[in-house]
Order: sequence, then C-alpha cells, then structure tokens
Amino acid sequence: MREVKFRGMGINGEWYCGNLSIIKQRIKSMGIDPGSYISNKAGVPFAYSVRQETVGQFTGLKDKNGREIYEGDIVRNHRDNSNELLEVLWQEEVAEHASDGIYWTKEVPGFRFKRIKRGLTTVFVAHVDLEVIGNIHQNPELLEASHASK
Repeated sequence: MREVKFRGMGINGEWYCGNLSIIKQRIKSMGIDPGSYISNKAGVPFAYSVRQETVGQFTGLKDKNGREIYEGDIVRNHRDNSNELLEVLWQEEVAEHASDGIYWTKEVPGFRFKRIKRGLTTVFVAHVDLEVIGNIHQNPELLEASHASK
C-alpha cells in the first residue's frame, strides 16, 4: 500500500514532508489566513506554514535514484535515451482518445505524467526510468525551455 503524505514549501523556503493539516478555526476568526501545514505522523504541525500552491501529494513512486516522486515534480524519462521531460500531476479524468492512439477511460482519477513538449498525458511510465530533476515551483524554466524548443 502506498504511503499517503504530502510535501510543501514553507514560507522560509524549506520543503516539509508529512501529513497535510489545514488549520482554520480560531486563526481565521482573527482575520489571519490559516494556510496549510505539513505535520509529522503524530499530527503536530511543523513550525512553519507552507505555501498552499506548492503542496503536492506523494505518488508512491521513487525515481531511479530512490528519490520520492511528488505531484508537481519534473522528471526526466531515460527510457530509450529519450530524455523527455514529464510533469507529474493529478487528474480527475482524462481524454477518451489521445493523439497517440491510446484509449483512456474517464473513470480512473490518479497521477499522470504530462509530456511537456507534446502536451500529452500518460499513466504508463516505468518509474525506474525516471529521474526527478526539479519541480514546477522552483524550476519553471524547465517548463518554459521545453515549450520554447517545440
């Protein structure tokens, strides 16, 4: 069974991994944005809140170097020396027909790998061929460079 945990960048620029806690009660009534917190297994939030837009869930997969792969990561696919860049994302549904001829059902939400240059999304990538090289929050230039080289 896959371990369910999250990663988020704190306001201090550090990354935190653990459970996701969204604190809303008293703090919100005081007019302060409660934000999101990554907490340890005991449910105790780390000292820093995390930027909500950076929160991503662990896919349950590790790359070829044993590094955990999270939603929002950018990975390089080393299969057949293609070196293609893929963005890791969550999708509730996918297109019924993709331009590569593969039929997808709309009833299978889950993590996908978006081929950045081609814009196609796939679910079937051998994670042993992947290498995490960055993420969409700290390395947006990887997305831009791929789009510019189309």
